[in-house]
Amino acid sequence: MQKYNRVKTELIIRSSSSDIDFALLKDGKLVELHNETLDNNFSVGDIFLAKVKKTLSGLNAAFVNVGSDKDAFLHYHDLGPQLSSLKKFTQQVSTGKRKDFTLKNFRFEKDIDKNGKIDDAIKAGQNMLVQVVKEPISTKGPRISSELSIAGRYMVLVPFSDRVSVSQKITNNKEKERLKRLAKSIKPKGFGVILRTVAQDIKVAELDRDLQNSLQRWVNMCKQIPRANAPQKVLSELNRASSILRDVFNESFTKIITDDLSLQQEIVDYLERIAPEKTAIAKHYKSRIPIFDHYGIEKQIKSAFGRTVSMRKGAYLVIEHTEALHVIDVNSGNRSNKANSQADTALEVNLIAATEIARQLQLRDMGGIIVIDFIDMHIADHRKKLYDHLRDAMKDSRTKHKVLPPSKFGLVQITRQRVRPERNIKTNEENPNRNGEVEAPIVLIDRIEAQLMKIMEENKKGIALHVHSFVASYLSHGLKSIQLKWFLKYKKWIKVVPRDAFPYLKYEFYDSNDKLIR
Repeated sequence: MQKYNRVKTELIIRSSSSDIDFALLKDGKLVELHNETLDNNFSVGDIFLAKVKKTLSGLNAAFVNVGSDKDAFLHYHDLGPQLSSLKKFTQQVSTGKRKDFTLKNFRFEKDIDKNGKIDDAIKAGQNMLVQVVKEPISTKGPRISSELSIAGRYMVLVPFSDRVSVSQKITNNKEKERLKRLAKSIKPKGFGVILRTVAQDIKVAELDRDLQNSLQRWVNMCKQIPRANAPQKVLSELNRASSILRDVFNESFTKIITDDLSLQQEIVDYLERIAPEKTAIAKHYKSRIPIFDHYGIEKQIKSAFGRTVSMRKGAYLVIEHTEALHVIDVNSGNRSNKANSQADTALEVNLIAATEIARQLQLRDMGGIIVIDFIDMHIADHRKKLYDHLRDAMKDSRTKHKVLPPSKFGLVQITRQRVRPERNIKTNEENPNRNGEVEAPIVLIDRIEAQLMKIMEENKKGIALHVHSFVASYLSHGLKSIQLKWFLKYKKWIKVVPRDAFPYLKYEFYDSNDKLIR
């Protein structure tokens, strides 16, 4: 099993009648947020017996009926080279001619031409097995493939293939060869396997157990086909809790907490299969305080999903979305760093921003083209440091992505695979001063705290914070007020001055001479 640098990972799960929300925390910081809608019928990994609706020779693709409001899109390159074998097998199983669902006695057909035409491969009205590779997004239906795979904990089972491959994230050549050798010794005839990153250092008995689980899912799916009427789902992806655990679970997990008793039991059952020694970390949350409030997740959501995202040392991001791409602007904020040169300051802020941007991409599940406008850097070594740091910050992302070096204009471009709708949470609240909306108070407080931290580093004295009256009340209310927490943290009392004339989001710091701190 891999070793981890004492990072504490927690999975907090909130359940309601129609949705389940999953928050993944690392050392208390929210790094992933997922939602499972219980009526979502088109999750990535689901396999359908579908019906070809029509082929489009101009696009070399077809529209396929999988039961969605919008027909699914199937490109020729997503058919997979073993399409003829898959069609033959599906036909034999559908008509009851084949009762043996393993492929050891199945005679394979010739691979299709990789540069062929869609009209030569499939016909309208034909039934075929397809798998969802991209969920419906906006006005588009699902994106599908007929190159099927069944993901397990340590390996992915690929029917109608003989290939054995290992995740590129495993860089040790000896370990790669060991995994390939073990996989070849246990895989059944007619199936290929892909060893996942978490398979590193895993023993053959665990690999075989995982393989047998996936193989049983394949057999169970095949049993559904004779009774299925296209379009119909014949294999569901694991529920989101199990699929998240399958993809991210490791030794660093210290807690899995859910407010749903039946979901807790499902998690225990799954852990008994993949890590029986860890079943005790799955617990049922019983308090009356909402689970996301208790673990500070609601606060983190409010501060992380707005248009503006605050960071350390007063810096912040501005994130804008368009239909085609996302644009992220990096701002240094109100900083005066006399100790370092302007170039060093720019590098410092950009490195902080790169870490937060990697988190934001994962948190919001942003896909497509992302353009980042970092603070200008004129030293080539600094640009390389930023590029390497950003790539390193994104290396744990399970979503396929590519980071390009900074352009001559200082822009960094990232492409990130989009397989499900972006996670978008409204953080604005009703403006108490006038019509319209403003950012939630917690977003403003995060920004104030970031600037306050910088002011305290400069050892300013007699600090007074001028804010709108509502915000002043929020800061000073209660025995455990934010104002008191500041005092305990900095050992200095920060005076909070209510200003009725201020707009809701305006704030200013003054020193002991009543001079504005910029």
